[in-house]
Amino acid sequence: MKKIVIAAMVVAFTLSTGAAFAKTEKCTVDGVEGSTVTMTCKDTKMKAGDKVSVKAAKKKAIEGC
Repeated sequence: MKKIVIAAMVVAFTLSTGAAFAKTEKCTVDGVEGSTVTMTCKDTKMKAGDKVSVKAAKKKAIEGC
C-alpha cells in the first residue's frame, strides 16, 4: 500500500512541476502612464488581461580609474 501511495505522490509532483515553469519573453517598454505599462513583445501568445510578472534588466557596473 505504501508503494502505491509513494508512486502516486511522485506522479503528482512530476505533473505539477511541469505547470510551474513560466515562459520568458523579451519585451521593450514603450510607455508608462500611472500604473499602465505599454510593452512590445516579439511572437507572444499573451492576450489582454493575462497576469504577468516583470523583472527589470540588470545594469552592468562600469569600472573606471
